[in-house]
Amino acid sequence: MSTNYATVDEVSDDEQAGKYQTTVDEWAGEVEDEWVVEAEVELRASVEQDIQGTVDYADDQEIEGRLFGETLEAQEKREARECEVERTHERWDRGRYSMREEQTRIVVNEGSECRRRAFKRRAASVDPRCDPDAPDPRARLSKEELAMVNEQAKRLQAKLEGWSRAAISRRLAERVVEGIGVLGAVVGVFEELEQAAGTVIPIAAVEEVDRGEVCIEGTVKVLWEATHPKISQVGLIEDESGVCKVTVWKASEQPLMTEGERVRIRDAAKSWYDGRVSLALTGWSRIEFPGQ
Repeated sequence: MSTNYATVDEVSDDEQAGKYQTTVDEWAGEVEDEWVVEAEVELRASVEQDIQGTVDYADDQEIEGRLFGETLEAQEKREARECEVERTHERWDRGRYSMREEQTRIVVNEGSECRRRAFKRRAASVDPRCDPDAPDPRARLSKEELAMVNEQAKRLQAKLEGWSRAAISRRLAERVVEGIGVLGAVVGVFEELEQAAGTVIPIAAVEEVDRGEVCIEGTVKVLWEATHPKISQVGLIEDESGVCKVTVWKASEQPLMTEGERVRIRDAAKSWYDGRVSLALTGWSRIEFPGQ
């Protein structure tokens, strides 16, 4: 009795697992190749979008200036925006400022003029000459009187800083209308305006001016060493009429003066010591150098 034995190759578990994994990977790769989507997709308009784009574009160029695919509404908005930008940057009469800036300036000036006139009307309750609605007294003068008033106003303007010829002639005309002669009006107006606030006065007239602050102009005669740490400079300033002591406080932050220099001091505060008047420069004061 014979027995037949079949020879079977024995395979380890690890080898079987490796073969199985290889088979699975190959199958997954084949499936993945079938479902891969191309990275670049071509986008196409629908039939409705294609028809609308054809209508809006107007191939016959009946509507000029329209971009491809741009609707009529979008074209109107774009052109309106471009027109507004061009209008905004358009120069007024080829001048320096644009139309918008010029219009804003006109409105601001009109508002300033209204406020100025309102202030003058309130000031007229104290000084009737400030009333902007009052008639011009020069209209009541004869031709000869008006010619003399204008001539004298021109002469006074050269002597009075900060006053226009029109303002001086108006004040002269007011006095002439009241019955004062032209020469008498000239003397009165000169004395009045010479001591007005903001007018540069002679140093000799500082004591006579009935104000707490004055403006003078002269030459720095001498400077002394300050004896107080809060004083910046102290010295004498002179002009053709006299000499006055001037003290500059450090808190006023004024520029330094040098001896022999021509200076104009505005809004200097008056003070008295031993019966003599002197000037002090505060934060409201200002030093100017006319020669520079």
